[in-house]
Amino acid sequence: MKYLLADHAAALIDRIIMDQIPEGSRVLDLGCGDGRLLCRLRDEMGASIQGVERDPKAVIAAISKGVPVIQADLDQGLDEIPDHAFDYAVLSQTLQQVIQPENVVNEMLRAAQRAIVVVPNFGHWRIRLQILVNGRVPITSELPYDWYNTPNLHFLTMIDFRALTERLQLRIVRELPIVSGVAKAGLKLANLRAESALFVLERMTNEVIPITIPEPQKPATEIESDSAV
Repeated sequence: MKYLLADHAAALIDRIIMDQIPEGSRVLDLGCGDGRLLCRLRDEMGASIQGVERDPKAVIAAISKGVPVIQADLDQGLDEIPDHAFDYAVLSQTLQQVIQPENVVNEMLRAAQRAIVVVPNFGHWRIRLQILVNGRVPITSELPYDWYNTPNLHFLTMIDFRALTERLQLRIVRELPIVSGVAKAGLKLANLRAESALFVLERMTNEVIPITIPEPQKPATEIESDSAV
């Protein structure tokens, strides 16, 4: 399960991820696709690798490259992965596609000491401009889907993701806005200018913040006005 990017763009993102990981690390890639990133980590950096992937065809492709893969749905948890079995858990261009992002991030930091999360930034100026001018859901090179066939379930900005880390009481060790496949540390107006962003996360404490689902509101017994906004 991977966000659709051209091979060149995906390779640039992979390189940024690899730059955050020391040689010889134990790395878990969630939604590993055909194992492209894990192969590079193994061959170029001597990493111990493990993938998790839902799509059967991608699992077969990864295994054919010698990548160990567990076929599983990220929303069902990572029961086969022991606590703290890895140094880094990677989730690249996938968080917006899972049903419960909070649970997935919590699972990443149960299985690994640090999490590396790459998310598309729906606050980018081109996306805002398309909505403003065209009044339609935007289609860009980073968002190449029509609204009716997109795998994206959640639309988040860099600011939204920071808010999630606060809610889960996580520390952002590093934040890298990404523009045209290049990491731009300290980018001004990043939420407006970055097409995507990488975050390196760790827990502030060993306590996992439980996720609570709010109760649905009861319907009003009286309608005060029939006017619509």
